[in-house]
Amino acid sequence: MGDDSQAMMQLKKQFEPRILFVLATAVSVMSFFCLPLIPCSAAADTKPDESENEISIEHLEPDSRGGKAYQLVYLVKAPIDVYWRFKTDFDNRFLVNNKFFREHHLISQSNGTVITENKYTNGPDVSFRWRTSVFPESHRLDFVLMNPEACEQKFHYGCIQLEAVKEGTRVTQTAYFDFWGVFLWVHNPLAGGMRDFLVYNARWEQEIVLQLKDRYAGDAGK
Repeated sequence: MGDDSQAMMQLKKQFEPRILFVLATAVSVMSFFCLPLIPCSAAADTKPDESENEISIEHLEPDSRGGKAYQLVYLVKAPIDVYWRFKTDFDNRFLVNNKFFREHHLISQSNGTVITENKYTNGPDVSFRWRTSVFPESHRLDFVLMNPEACEQKFHYGCIQLEAVKEGTRVTQTAYFDFWGVFLWVHNPLAGGMRDFLVYNARWEQEIVLQLKDRYAGDAGK
């Protein structure tokens, strides 16, 4: 028994540090992936006093069915009427200039309900059919993915709320969604992850609205 006990003690001394190392590494990895997304500036060279250019992304409590959810907030330097005209121009060609959009088509538009179809460069090669409900009085858009199974998703819906501020228009977008691999996509801090996708789209929109500002300023108030 004495020899057996001594052998067990030696094995414990030999393997215990390795076990602790593995456990510590696992905890560190999980902690990294579970960290909340922090606000990020709209450009790498943004000056500290240019806070109006910031883009913030926060996690929200997910849908009761599971999945993930986010809130994206960013500023567009255009009056709310101008930006609303831009945002509700569903029959446009400028979306395909966005690197994530392969195709964009307006299917129908009637009584405050708009149906569009998009194909994306970072998703399956299928048309994502979206139904958007338009509420001009409150400057709000509610959207829902109509064909989630065809798009390899369980569900995807959310809203876009506009608010007039001194610097222009504050945009708050929330979304709830679920699909295979959603955890990895949401928590991937590198290119190809959710943060990269949302920040690019917010920056792209900030720039394209300024380029098209005169076009929609002429329609404002009609």
